[in-house]
Amino acid sequence: MTPLLQIKNLQAEITGKKILHGVNLDIGKGEVHAIMGPNGSGKSTLSYVLAGKPDYDVTAGEVLLDGANILDTAADERAAAGLFLAFQYPLEIPGVTTMTFLRAALNAQRKKRGEPELSSPEILRRVRTEAEKLGIDPEMLRRPVNVGFSGGEKKRAETLQMALLEPRVCVLDETDSGLDIDALKVVADGVNRLRSPDRSMVVITHYQRLLDYIVPDVVHVFSKGHIVRTGGKELALELEANGYAEYLEEAA
Repeated sequence: MTPLLQIKNLQAEITGKKILHGVNLDIGKGEVHAIMGPNGSGKSTLSYVLAGKPDYDVTAGEVLLDGANILDTAADERAAAGLFLAFQYPLEIPGVTTMTFLRAALNAQRKKRGEPELSSPEILRRVRTEAEKLGIDPEMLRRPVNVGFSGGEKKRAETLQMALLEPRVCVLDETDSGLDIDALKVVADGVNRLRSPDRSMVVITHYQRLLDYIVPDVVHVFSKGHIVRTGGKELALELEANGYAEYLEEAA
């Protein structure tokens, strides 16, 4: 069976500095892959390149989503095709309420795919249903996007976006960053509800703690811009116990 997401010899740089040195990764439908590694190993760069963030130059390789190379497409086209990136530090958007943002994002993607737009009452019902599952106060939906939000509120808001947009591939870039244990459990529960046979996830993290709640099928060790080891979920426990020193030496 052809993987849902295929990354082939992906190489990328920013301002002339090479960050990714030939990443190869196949992710099947329904699979959750964790990518772990030290600071500066290129994990977040990989997520940005997948999502199409500007300033990152791809110098070699392919990224295939459902067999189609998405590297030549704009970020909004990748999103409409089903790729979602949850940022480590979600951006604030002053002057735009969360509800307005969700309505615009949902209908923009539907329009891009040639689907009919949803009416405001339809969107409101969907948002309220998913927000309640995540313990999101309705008042938060009337506030500007992420402005004044706590770390937990920002991550819940992103999980709400995922639930509404129903992406094919979710890339979570250190979604546990800045969360206390209660917020982590809520966000992880929301992510786990999105697991399905047709949706894949890439969970990028430093720590094993997150993987207690979002249990991966496969764990990859990332070092010096490429994957240096792959294993089962027990690999995360090994990394927690022993650290990344041996992999830094291997990649040197």
